[in-house]
Amino acid sequence: MKLTLAEPKYLKDSISIISELVNETRIKVSSEGIELIAMDPANVAMIVFKLLPSAFTEYNVEKPVDIAINLANFRQILRRANPTDTLSMELADNKLKVQLKSSSTRTFDLPIIDIEEKEQKVPELKFPVSIQTSSMVLNEAIGDAETVAESVSFMAEPGIFALNAEGDMNKAAIEIKADDTTKIEATEKTDSKYSVEYLKKMIEGSKLADNVTIQFNKDYPLKLTYATVDKVMLSFILAPRVDNE
Repeated sequence: MKLTLAEPKYLKDSISIISELVNETRIKVSSEGIELIAMDPANVAMIVFKLLPSAFTEYNVEKPVDIAINLANFRQILRRANPTDTLSMELADNKLKVQLKSSSTRTFDLPIIDIEEKEQKVPELKFPVSIQTSSMVLNEAIGDAETVAESVSFMAEPGIFALNAEGDMNKAAIEIKADDTTKIEATEKTDSKYSVEYLKKMIEGSKLADNVTIQFNKDYPLKLTYATVDKVMLSFILAPRVDNE
């Protein structure tokens, strides 16, 4: 296995975001790309990541391989990558060798670890609501909600997407109407509540893509997808917050 990236940012930013939710995971490397499916330790959020072969300048994988690594350690190495560096990875002596090359060549060895975790499968989810909008629009809305509460309600109806947060004293209401930037698919009024703490980590996906797809249903998981064509896809599935009344 020998992989070379001329633009390290896609891997660097993705691992930085994922490592905020997951400590250790398996990464699958195959002819179809680098893939990761993982749950956070609290089983509240699932992360689905794919870095496509077309993102690489060299992608040589003779047979599929699973690599289990500590993501915090991997993030520390990737932080050393400059935008102008060429990043290459290969397996040697039960280690992932990461090389950063520009005017100098820097080589890091990351140990392959053993983890006891069952293989995660992405659940089949059906969503009556699908919204495509600017990543910044969602970032601003979550930032507004964070100022007043720990959870936020997502609501969609034909032509309107709204977020509402309510704390002990304060309220925040954000209404986003369908326009050239925001496309809203919703046949009837639908709402569901989610954790702001998790959403804050997930909206970092805006580093990877200018747009986000938001899908949800009443008292049902939320799916956020950030994708850059022929490069990278990062999705999050977040369990709803259901009030016990």
